[in-house]
Amino acid sequence: MNETTPAPHRRRGRVALILLSLILAVMIGLGASAKRAREVYEAPGPLAAERAVVIPRGGTEVIAGALNEAGIVADARHFLVASQLTKGAGPLRAAEFAFPAGASLKQVLHILREARPVQRRVTIPEGLSALQIQALLDTTEGLTGEAEPTAEGSILPETYAFEFGDSRAGLIRRAQAAMNTALSEAWRDRAPNLPLRNAREALILASIIERETGKAEERALVASVFINRLRRNMPLQSDPTVVYAALGGAALDRPITRADLDRDSPFNTYRNRGLPPGPIASPGRDSLRGATKPATSNFLYFVADGSGGHAFAETLEAHNRNVARWREIERQRGGR
Repeated sequence: MNETTPAPHRRRGRVALILLSLILAVMIGLGASAKRAREVYEAPGPLAAERAVVIPRGGTEVIAGALNEAGIVADARHFLVASQLTKGAGPLRAAEFAFPAGASLKQVLHILREARPVQRRVTIPEGLSALQIQALLDTTEGLTGEAEPTAEGSILPETYAFEFGDSRAGLIRRAQAAMNTALSEAWRDRAPNLPLRNAREALILASIIERETGKAEERALVASVFINRLRRNMPLQSDPTVVYAALGGAALDRPITRADLDRDSPFNTYRNRGLPPGPIASPGRDSLRGATKPATSNFLYFVADGSGGHAFAETLEAHNRNVARWREIERQRGGR
């Protein structure tokens, strides 16, 4: 062997030394890069105030573009790199999310993977007809699809939470299920010996009560008037049923006329005894309870008292006096 030729173990030692030097250099460089990357990852973002943003479907690049356009991330490329490096934490979701002011890339990615989507709300007021509820849902932003016509009185008036992109049909099904539950509970807990044959008749009566008074504390008393009339086979003579007979659930923008009172309709409780054939609106829980647990009274009449409530009477003579007082209040108001 030539003495100038390095021994194999010496050559291997020099190669190992060179590789170690390269590895150390790379590690030093990576250390600096990792430190910078962590700073970018955890630094506050550009968002000046909390904001809800709808994150679209379409993949990470689409999400990055939406976040950048909304001013939540300063650089879409940084978001793409961070999402790739942290992909083991889970997929990014398409929904509406609320982002806090100054949200970092770390916070943004956590929100997209773990946070609950924004809960929107729509309130269905008590006493709306099916037509009015359909119009309300058709104009509620964030819902998709059309609000299909529903059976009168089938929706429980309440505030319902939903997420952006939920369907109107789905929300309607939830509201109908809520009414079924509320009606079943009210009918189960009803007072004995009511002149009502089934839960549907309770729903019909509750819808009339709902349209007659906006005061929750009055509903059981209003219910007692109608219950007393049903027991005596007296016409209910409810003005809201006359309005429903005339317009089928639309709002009346004029006073009731003699022609309305004389209208030949099964919903007109001035011309027909007993309950109408169906509900005239969607009653709330208080009206359902009023219909199934009415107050105990001998009242057969009521009329507005000028304070938002009603004056009740047991006799026609007393009722006529209350009506005269109400007309005087109306006259005075009209003269102002």
